[in-house]
Amino acid sequence: MNSSLKDKLAVLPEKPGCYLMKNKNGEIIYVGKAKVLKNRVRSYFTGSHNGKTQLLVSEIVDFEYIVVSSAIEALVLECNLIKQHNPRYNVMLRDDKTYPYIKITNELQPRLEITRKVIKDKARYFGPYPNAGAASEVKKLLDRLYPLRKCRTMPKQVCLYYHMGQCLAPCVQDVSAEENQRLVEEISKFLDGGHEEMKQQLTEKMMHAAESMEFERAKEYRDQIKNIEAVMEKQKVTLTDTVDRDIIGYAVEKGWMCVQVFYMRQGKMIERDTTSFPYYGDEEEDFMSYVSQFYYDKQNALPKEILLPEQSDPDLLGEWLGIKVHSPKRSKKRELVQMASENARIALQEKFALMSKDDARTIQAVHNLGHILGIGTPNRIEAFDNSNIQGTEPVSAMIVFTDGRPDKKEYRKFKIKTVEGPDDYGSMREVIRRRYSRLLKESGSMPDLIVIDGGKGQISAAMDVLENELGLYIPVCGLAKDDKHKTAQLMFGDPPEPVELKRDSYEFYLLQRVQDEVHRFAITFHRQSRTKTMLSSQLDEIPGIGEKRRKLLFTHFGSLKKMREATVEDFRQLGIGDKLAKEIISHLRKLES
Repeated sequence: MNSSLKDKLAVLPEKPGCYLMKNKNGEIIYVGKAKVLKNRVRSYFTGSHNGKTQLLVSEIVDFEYIVVSSAIEALVLECNLIKQHNPRYNVMLRDDKTYPYIKITNELQPRLEITRKVIKDKARYFGPYPNAGAASEVKKLLDRLYPLRKCRTMPKQVCLYYHMGQCLAPCVQDVSAEENQRLVEEISKFLDGGHEEMKQQLTEKMMHAAESMEFERAKEYRDQIKNIEAVMEKQKVTLTDTVDRDIIGYAVEKGWMCVQVFYMRQGKMIERDTTSFPYYGDEEEDFMSYVSQFYYDKQNALPKEILLPEQSDPDLLGEWLGIKVHSPKRSKKRELVQMASENARIALQEKFALMSKDDARTIQAVHNLGHILGIGTPNRIEAFDNSNIQGTEPVSAMIVFTDGRPDKKEYRKFKIKTVEGPDDYGSMREVIRRRYSRLLKESGSMPDLIVIDGGKGQISAAMDVLENELGLYIPVCGLAKDDKHKTAQLMFGDPPEPVELKRDSYEFYLLQRVQDEVHRFAITFHRQSRTKTMLSSQLDEIPGIGEKRRKLLFTHFGSLKKMREATVEDFRQLGIGDKLAKEIISHLRKLES
């Protein structure tokens, strides 16, 4: 850290505000808010961080801050600054996906229109609707039921809508402000859940017309009732009340975040919004930053209530928006938030599954990775991971990716022989030595790239064995993990240094797949080794069972469970006498009870 940065950190105020982090080129790379600037900004430069935050911190050479009078002002300012500067490490709302709203314009002679922009123009907005078709259906229904003006530009004579009884014709006659206000209130009431009352009124009119033998009029009322049912009753009811609310959940995986917003209007789910993006800061802070941006431009069309996951802090958002924002702890509302989060998790899994099946991009990612590292195309990648729990049964595993795909027939397992206890560096040296000594002896094909699950220490250990013991110069990179054991940073070089790799790139995802697969393979092998050791130890407690008989028993029965359930006769087939067979069965059944 340079002296200028230290001096600025020392004089930070203990007040709320926003901070703007800058890189060596003076570019703003991150914007954040804080209740206490001094504490929050200093936290970036003290203590340890996960790999994602460390990547951000490594680029910071300067910062600015803006003091405000309250946490709410900091929240609003943060949204403005993110929109203005578009910082690379911030979670940002993408404006390329909007839903349609029905709008009652704020004009002397108001009218209905469909819009995708919610602006502060004192108009009334209702929605969002699932798609333009759904919004159009509702508007057509309202146009038939309520005679507001239809023309965008006032004509000089009445049109067909007037003759159909669907317009009061303000173009040629006076329509009072009171009459317009009455229609606006009725439309608003209808869209706020009052369509059931409208159905009841039309039903009464239909029955009265039928009794008066006015069958054509009765048929018109019946058709209007059917239109209301067809348009307004399609959606699935998920709550018994009719409160307009948004339910928001999120999930994170492989450095990505997915946020799902469920829109409920009049107690019915009408649509959901799904957005996925890479994130670099604290997941809860980045989630709340996204939610704040999401509602920044929608304050004329807010729901009555917003539901968030339990780990969120809803109070500040609720105070700013002026509506109820909370994290339900029980009941159906909590289930809905969990459903939104589960859908977010599934959406991420689907995203990664589709990425892994994209052959063209996978092959391109292999080529690009080689270009980034300056090593040529790594068609064959070999990756290593050590596994031990409290130093017991240390093992290591190696997997192979050929042209970006797992090559499972090439996978190898290693039981650590020369290292005792949890020594990752020693284990890495042994496995690298054994693997590539054998390849040299057998004149086998060497990999184009070796991937180590770990940071500088593990990379250095592997390179030392390869170069100084075996005379091999194979590129070695490491994948450092964050505090949640997820891929966070690519390390490469001598000495190893972080390599800038975009989190949303196929190259980064390829490395994540490699690391996840080698970790899975190592963990599975370790569990198998521990299980066999535990099973063997149970048989070792029985006098008369040595290594030869133990192997014979496991080869024949396959598990302790089958031995427990076996009869004395089953053991006779192996040449084991009745007395020893009874002792084995008795001992194993005692252990189970």
